[in-house]
Amino acid sequence: MTILFSSADHIALGWFLLVWLGFSWAVDSSPFAQNSLSHQMSIYRRRWMETMAKRDLRMIDTSIMAGLQQGTAFFASTSILAIGGSFALMGSADEVLQVIRDLPLDIKTTRPIWEAKLIGLIIIYAFAFFKFGWAYRLFNYCSILIGSIPSVEDQDETTQYDVNKAAEINILAGGHFNAGLRAIFFSIGYLGWFLGPLPWAIGTALVAIVLMRRQFFSASRKLMDDEK
Repeated sequence: MTILFSSADHIALGWFLLVWLGFSWAVDSSPFAQNSLSHQMSIYRRRWMETMAKRDLRMIDTSIMAGLQQGTAFFASTSILAIGGSFALMGSADEVLQVIRDLPLDIKTTRPIWEAKLIGLIIIYAFAFFKFGWAYRLFNYCSILIGSIPSVEDQDETTQYDVNKAAEINILAGGHFNAGLRAIFFSIGYLGWFLGPLPWAIGTALVAIVLMRRQFFSASRKLMDDEK
């Protein structure tokens, strides 16, 4: 990597990882995490499981779970397609590089650099796939837990424990889904590296700003406050 990439590339890589990890920490683990939209939705996930346990007919709950699983499966499939597309670009590196040379842009690259950048993109999409795949399985486990909770008249002192487990599994699934979606978003910023380290750094910052606004300052986040 030292031979292939310049110091500016290394700095941009460090910035990319710092922003991604920093944003993940801010949303998931920081003192500000409780103010995020994801945290507020986790509260509603728990409330959903509490409401589910109080009704005997749970077609609504199974329908919601099916929708969550379908959305997760869609993004998992999209990640696989993105990985395949990246491998296809790697196989067509010579043709792509010729097209880049014909563009009126000052982009200096070689086949090894191009392939190394594509490997990084593949790693991001693979990470997203594993997150979506695990989220899908956790949603499946949550469906099983919902099915195991007895009707209202048959519930006993252990039912609340099962409801709590269903809520925690649902929240975990949502967390993994969000992590996979976050990887997809940051892959957009990563694409700037194909233009150079500066566009990569700027693209990463713009993605983080957009995601930060959605988590803490968006209209949907304010709506959660209005619901209190």
